[in-house]
Amino acid sequence: MRSYREYCPIARASEIVAERWTPLVIRNLLHGCHTFTEIARGVPAMSRSLLIKRLKELERSGVVIKAADGTYQLTAAGADLAGVIDALEVWGVRWLEVTTEHTDPGFVLWAWARYHVDREKLPDHRVLVEFTFPEEPPTNRRYWLLAERRSAELCYSHPGGEPDVFVIARSEAFTRWHLGTLDWRRALADGSISVSGTAKLTRAIPTWNRHPDPVATTR
Repeated sequence: MRSYREYCPIARASEIVAERWTPLVIRNLLHGCHTFTEIARGVPAMSRSLLIKRLKELERSGVVIKAADGTYQLTAAGADLAGVIDALEVWGVRWLEVTTEHTDPGFVLWAWARYHVDREKLPDHRVLVEFTFPEEPPTNRRYWLLAERRSAELCYSHPGGEPDVFVIARSEAFTRWHLGTLDWRRALADGSISVSGTAKLTRAIPTWNRHPDPVATTR
């Protein structure tokens, strides 16, 4: 970690917090991700080797501690960064637009399953939804959302069993729908999202998403 060689507290704090990917790692920790896998799934475009490096840097800086069971916890100093991350979030919502560069469907599904799923709308029985994003590279093209017992899990490999619903979507349209800026029916009408399965389930899928709050797009 290179130093700015300035006594200024902004400079010293930036040496720790302003490294590429570090604010997102801290965001995930603040939102309850504690295992390496949980943290990594919230930054799908980040290499695992770089995540290991950033976590070690945060440990050395006293922001994170690694417990005996291998999980990561924020220290008091790390938890105190909540205000910094929240301020970045508010500023980003106010001044920045979501473009095609910001439409990773893997992250959208992760955020949906972890933070925005409406558990009351989920079925009691097992339902498997297969998502395909044809525009994405093979490693980011197909996911499965497993709903069971009023909970939802995003699967990165096929969990077994025949899918009940198939969703094929353009990444940008799916992201805009998730954010609440594109109506599901409109996306179906223009073909940017297509769904196949039983009528009951295909109608139910969009109701499972509570959609992010405009000022809290990753919670």
